[in-house]
Amino acid sequence: MTLKYGLKLSQRASMAEYREFWQLTEDAGFDHAWVMDHFASIDHDEAGDIFEAWTMQAAMAVATSRVRIGCMVSGNTYRHPAEIAKMAVTVDHLSGGRLEFGFGAGWNVYEHDAMGLELGEPGPRLRRFEEAVQIVKSLWTKERTSFAGEHYTITDLVAEPKPVQQPVPFWIGGSGRRRTLRIVAQHADVWNWTGSDLAEFTDASNVLDGHCESIGRDPEEIRRSVQLRLPDGQDASLELVADAVRRGATEIIFIARTPNPMVDGDRLAAMLPRFRDLG
Repeated sequence: MTLKYGLKLSQRASMAEYREFWQLTEDAGFDHAWVMDHFASIDHDEAGDIFEAWTMQAAMAVATSRVRIGCMVSGNTYRHPAEIAKMAVTVDHLSGGRLEFGFGAGWNVYEHDAMGLELGEPGPRLRRFEEAVQIVKSLWTKERTSFAGEHYTITDLVAEPKPVQQPVPFWIGGSGRRRTLRIVAQHADVWNWTGSDLAEFTDASNVLDGHCESIGRDPEEIRRSVQLRLPDGQDASLELVADAVRRGATEIIFIARTPNPMVDGDRLAAMLPRFRDLG
């Protein structure tokens, strides 16, 4: 598989900085640009600035013309799946078919408690998420959708228009060995792993391979993505990315440092040709 690289600016930036960062991502030749889906900052201080993910993606769609755009990843517990399916279709049309759809079960306790949203224990939350995945895919592909599940009921719902892309690339984030990775094996085009220990990525990737084999799916059909905060220094950064590639990563998303994201963005853009050489 061809290696692809993206930049992610997720929080603690002004709207002017976001626009400038997206333009840098496009002009420098990165493959995709990313935001994240939270209603409060998750970087040790809930009071930090953060904007809403799907309206941001709509802005990304019209501010760029080439780079693919997405959210890493959108939390199912924040919105009804029919709502997020419609939002995604809207962004896909705004962008001319450049959406990468990132989806996850949700996890942030503070946000759910503060907004009075149900998070639930991991088991029910993942069952709810798997139902949502099925609903979203059905709304994108079928003339009408009906669904009777433990958590959602849909009755003869029409969802038009369909996405520009058929299919929209479906990214699922998470690393739970027993349930999450099985959902990935069944439904995802791309699996996203977030963490600081690439040995854990390798272990989880092997578990994903096992789930694929158990359901009769070729593991090579699922691209593997990692999000990385690169250290200072070109050599150390190249070695970290090379290690991820050796371990099977096909999509590398660099998380920009704040409060000066353009400084980090410029650094990563200058290194992009060397990252490309790793493939």
